[in-house]
Amino acid sequence: MCDMSGKATAKARDERLEARVSRDLKALFQRAAELQGRTLTDFVIASVHDAAVRVIEETQTIRLSAADSRAFAEALLNPREPNRRLKASVQRYLKLTGA
Repeated sequence: MCDMSGKATAKARDERLEARVSRDLKALFQRAAELQGRTLTDFVIASVHDAAVRVIEETQTIRLSAADSRAFAEALLNPREPNRRLKASVQRYLKLTGA
């Protein structure tokens, strides 16, 4: 579960997630958790949550080059006239829908 800020909340913690890590890696995680004043579990959950949100946001964001961005803006500001095929499609649609 997440609250409005996107942070994990303690609600509905009925699922279990396990991972085997080296002693050194666990010590690193434990040290980081202590520095944040969290339990190891809370630190791991928050870290994985933040990483998951970041990955999802990054994959859902469209990035355009400067040239692509200009071309997109130009197309919005100055759209081309509809061609014959598009006009015919609109007419077929209007006929089918009775509009």
